[in-house]
Amino acid sequence: MTTLAGRTIAALRSEHDTLAALVPALTADQLTGPSGASEWTVADVLSHMGSGAEIQLAALRAVLGEADAPGDGFNQSVWDRWNALSPQDQATGMLESDEALVSALEAIPAERHDELKVKTFMPEPVPLETFIGLRLSETAPHSWDVRAGIDPAAELLSAALLAEHLTGGIGFLLGFIGKPAGVDAVISVADTPYRIVIDNSVRLTTESPATTASFDGPLEAAIRLLYGRLKPAFTPAGVSVSGNVSLDQLRAAFPGF
Repeated sequence: MTTLAGRTIAALRSEHDTLAALVPALTADQLTGPSGASEWTVADVLSHMGSGAEIQLAALRAVLGEADAPGDGFNQSVWDRWNALSPQDQATGMLESDEALVSALEAIPAERHDELKVKTFMPEPVPLETFIGLRLSETAPHSWDVRAGIDPAAELLSAALLAEHLTGGIGFLLGFIGKPAGVDAVISVADTPYRIVIDNSVRLTTESPATTASFDGPLEAAIRLLYGRLKPAFTPAGVSVSGNVSLDQLRAAFPGF
């Protein structure tokens, strides 16, 4: 598949398969131990991913005509049920729930990718490409959270594809993620066409505004920075920022979630 939607579905499959190979072998201590997300255990992250997959599958099935649209209170009921599960059941359930969502996406004929619109938290239904871009924006960082809880040197998968989405249909997320108070900079990301623009808002662009700083490091580290996942303990050797802003200032501008 060469469309962005097709490539994103393939990335979601790869992300799923990576976790499917890892999660069943995690011990009870690892499941209840810290993840890459500062306030969540590994099981907490898996629960969040699994409940999200269930909610998103319900929305997808509704637009495909396979089920009624979820009613008021549906999301909360899903979260409550997942929160009540044991860590082991959260881990097992996540793999089942995510598999169901990815399989459903894979089953959509490519010729329907451009026509489908799915209801999300946005005021209006969004194109399928945006819907699955939002899922990748959840899956990739949280998959990293799980893997980083086991191996602090873990890298973000799907970074290049996430960058492509963040310069397009899901770029609005950076307005929620970024907290740019006190920072005004245009940062080039080494060896890529990307610029992180921070003024009274935040955006990722492939345009070429005059830069005031540079991020020297791999693209996956730069994308992790945007998601608040480049804390010192998880920063690869050699990553640095030069110019009118420091790496610590950027970490503060992107506190994560």
